[in-house]
Amino acid sequence: MSYNLASKPQDERQAQEDDKARLFEFWQQHLEKAKVDAGRIWAEKDKRKAKWKDWAHEQIDGLNPPEYQSLVKRELERMG
Repeated sequence: MSYNLASKPQDERQAQEDDKARLFEFWQQHLEKAKVDAGRIWAEKDKRKAKWKDWAHEQIDGLNPPEYQSLVKRELERMG
């Protein structure tokens, strides 16, 4: 099934566009900080060895809001 935004009611389309704009603005404002946090977490990889992955998940879970957690996760994936 294809997803056609034009088939949605105007208010639903507008809500989706508003959400995309909000997320884009959030991304612009927080990307550099997310890179710093991801770098801090990545820097512990050699030190923590096998326990790093669990530790990294704990660090990410402690971040707020969820959109910021996603930014940090993506930056960590890029580092790996």
